[in-house]
Amino acid sequence: MSPRDQLKGLIRFGPVTFHAALGRGGVTTFKREGDGGTPRAAMAVLSGFRRGGMLTPDRSGLPLQRVGSRDGWCDAPGHASYNRHVRLPFPASYETLLRGDVLYDFGFVLDWNIRSRRRGMGSAIFLHVAKPGFPPTQGCIALKRRDMLRLMPLLRRGMIVHVE
Repeated sequence: MSPRDQLKGLIRFGPVTFHAALGRGGVTTFKREGDGGTPRAAMAVLSGFRRGGMLTPDRSGLPLQRVGSRDGWCDAPGHASYNRHVRLPFPASYETLLRGDVLYDFGFVLDWNIRSRRRGMGSAIFLHVAKPGFPPTQGCIALKRRDMLRLMPLLRRGMIVHVE
């Protein structure tokens, strides 16, 4: 986290440091669904995804699932598929993984409330591409596209992302 801006952080990977956009709710110890906070936690990289049909090679350290118009992520705490990848159309609240902007061109699913899931504790904490202008996220960690492309070959399943 940056001492000058609570909504920006630094990602360090060995000797390389990247600027990151954090959630609009800042970093929080008590994460709740919809609070816009980035959880203060050590989160493992579980999997990755990319926009289907892109020509940019992913060069990722782990396989990336191609997402399309039928891919979503359930954010409805009362549903059995809460904080899980779902196929659309879907009967409960969800986030679309195929977006009209650049955010999910490349994304990595972090283990926040997934392996040990509790309703209402927050869903869909991803490491993804930042919007132009670097505004805060809805709780995720976002990097400039060029920084994401630089970091992706180094990411592996199980690597830990620390938010402090």
